[in-house]
Amino acid sequence: MAYQNLIPPVNFGYVEEDLYRFGQPNELNFPFVETLGLKCVVWVAYEEPNQKFLNFIDDQEIQLCHIGSERMSSTDSITEETIVDSLNIILNKSNYPLAIVCNVGRHQTGTLVGCLRKLQGWNLASIFDEYRRYAGPKVRLINEQFIELFDTDLVSIPLDPPKWMR
Repeated sequence: MAYQNLIPPVNFGYVEEDLYRFGQPNELNFPFVETLGLKCVVWVAYEEPNQKFLNFIDDQEIQLCHIGSERMSSTDSITEETIVDSLNIILNKSNYPLAIVCNVGRHQTGTLVGCLRKLQGWNLASIFDEYRRYAGPKVRLINEQFIELFDTDLVSIPLDPPKWMR
């Protein structure tokens, strides 16, 4: 058997146990993504994933939850409704292992993870530090403001959430 390098997708990160984040993977990343044993991908972008990624998801029998396509335009930021819908999927432990994915894994993914961190009770300085690590020089202050103003009361925590949410 030939040795195969495992190359993570752009902006790959471990959020919590069995919860990952990254930008849309390409063929070089598929062997790495396969090792995650994903059950669900939450795709938070206006655009559809590319066909090769869709084929990979289908081949791996991974559920694709495309959130936001009807509520976002190609220029809009993520919406409150998109975040709440996404968090409902993320808080359902039957969807695990799960990945949060957008085109580059930076803005929509970062905003969603930031809102999850706020729901977990993280302080804003820590949330923004994590957001900025993935956004790099392309930080969007509007996303940080969105996270800061996000009303966590809009999210219902299930009776049996993932253990990191208890």
